Amino acid sequence: MSKAVIVKAKRTPIGKKNGQFQKLMPEKLAAPILQTLGEGMEEINDVILGNVVGPGGNMARLSVLEAGLPLSVPGLTIDRQCSAGLEAIRLACNLIQGGAGTCFLAGGVESTSTSLQQTRPRFSPDTLGDPDMGVAAENVAEKYGVTREKQDAYAIKSYLLTQEAHEQGLFSEEILPIQSIDIDEELVKKRPIERLAKRAKPVFKENGTVTAVNSCGIHDGAAAVLVMEEKQAIAEGLQPVLRFVDSEVAGIHPHFPGAAPIPAIRQLLERNGLTVNDIDLFEINEAFASKIVACAEELSIPYEKLNVRGGALTIGHPYSASGAVLVTRLFYEVQRRKGAKYAVAAIGSGGGIGVAVLFEIV
Repeated sequence: MSKAVIVKAKRTPIGKKNGQFQKLMPEKLAAPILQTLGEGMEEINDVILGNVVGPGGNMARLSVLEAGLPLSVPGLTIDRQCSAGLEAIRLACNLIQGGAGTCFLAGGVESTSTSLQQTRPRFSPDTLGDPDMGVAAENVAEKYGVTREKQDAYAIKSYLLTQEAHEQGLFSEEILPIQSIDIDEELVKKRPIERLAKRAKPVFKENGTVTAVNSCGIHDGAAAVLVMEEKQAIAEGLQPVLRFVDSEVAGIHPHFPGAAPIPAIRQLLERNGLTVNDIDLFEINEAFASKIVACAEELSIPYEKLNVRGGALTIGHPYSASGAVLVTRLFYEVQRRKGAKYAVAAIGSGGGIGVAVLFEIV
């Protein structure tokens, strides 16, 4: 079987909705990433991009053309809600291992600022109930006993880790500047996070636990990786960093989407004869702190291995781009660590779907 490896990865800075990228259509965000990752490649079999909030059509093909890639590169757009970017990478890896190509660009892009969608799509039919994601985060907190104190403590930890990484310049490797902007908008100004967490009021439920501090905002951004067949990558002088091992998709009740990474990660590790102890780094999307605490506690993941440079609670969550942001973060972080062997990226999404991908560190 052919082996799929990731040899390049980039993301844009992440902007707030109606913020620093408010006038950029999604293809304008994705195109510079595709152009950079595809530079010098003799043949690209396809570009697979996740996109959730539109404006519709084949965003991947539009972005390919905007990027000036060869007209022979087709483009496929997928929607698995917030899991779409990670699913795009998973699909590219499986296509390579199945012999359907040797070179793919895969990731996701989102422009909430320019989206024409006034309301979100349905995640679930009325027969089951269709809670908004904030209410679903409250459901997860209640089901798994995640207190407001635990959520706030995690959110503060994530913020401090992100701010520290930013101040050390660690994000400069993963970020491709867009229109001379090279910083995540949320990091432009430091916030008194402990004080804000203490004062924040529940947003989604009276007497609830989920606040604006322990949940993410709404954002714009893009991220993608260059996935290649390993022998082909080496023949072209490229260094594999992450080798795709296996992946898992799990469905759970749509009232608890934040918990969907739990069965996905559990089944993935069991099938490969691994435990949490064998994994050196986990990246799980921080849409809500309740979700991360629940996943960590249910799977017994120590925080020292989890989102070690912070995550979406601080830099933001551009929906379908977020899964690709997780893999981009792993791509650079594993290169800073000697002796690391395995890494996992995972994300949950509307409708109760969890996606998890296992990588071997080359």
